[in-house]
Amino acid sequence: MAAYDAICFDLDYTLCESTQDPATLLESTFERAGCEQFCTPADLRAAVPDLPTAETDREFYDHLFTEVARRADVDPDVAPTLAAAYLERQDPTAVRFRPGAKTALEHARTRGSVGLITNGGRKTQTQKLRALGIADAFDVRVFTEPSAGILPKPNAAPFERALGELDVAPDAAIHVGDSLHADIAGANAMGLDSAWLDTGRDDGPRDHEPTYELASLEAFETIV
Repeated sequence: MAAYDAICFDLDYTLCESTQDPATLLESTFERAGCEQFCTPADLRAAVPDLPTAETDREFYDHLFTEVARRADVDPDVAPTLAAAYLERQDPTAVRFRPGAKTALEHARTRGSVGLITNGGRKTQTQKLRALGIADAFDVRVFTEPSAGILPKPNAAPFERALGELDVAPDAAIHVGDSLHADIAGANAMGLDSAWLDTGRDDGPRDHEPTYELASLEAFETIV
């Protein structure tokens, strides 16, 4: 168990998860767009690391469906229609805590300053925080805001912003997240300790080694 001046958390699939079934959401998206389904939720996840930076949710999903269409050898002109259909059906307020997440967050607040570093826009992610009742649970919240120079993790900018506002050195902080590519690689590069939450969703190569591995946030109190 280690002591930290700051504990930072990712949001999606770390503190919370959607209550909408990903497969059903994607199936209905293709039905609404009137085209044959050519990808799975796993295909969407696999494409995310290769996407260009997006300013808005709509732009992100335009990029995402363009990339998965390219990988499936499908005309990418269908991407804007799919992006619009997906966002029509996606409900940011349909979220619940991951197992142990609420208790882990409460525990973290007794151990040091607490930050949120999330790859997502302020509007959408704030809706999730409010739905969970934790909009005010953090000492700093950092969202993806490319126009303000805050690029998505693993870019250093969101970590630098959080640590700067908390006035904490990297070696006195830990970041907890579910993505080896975004959370662990980003934290490691900045010199923070890292805790990887293995949700079974990260299908990428094990190119980045976390300081800790957690099967659930129910084990969070064993490391902090």
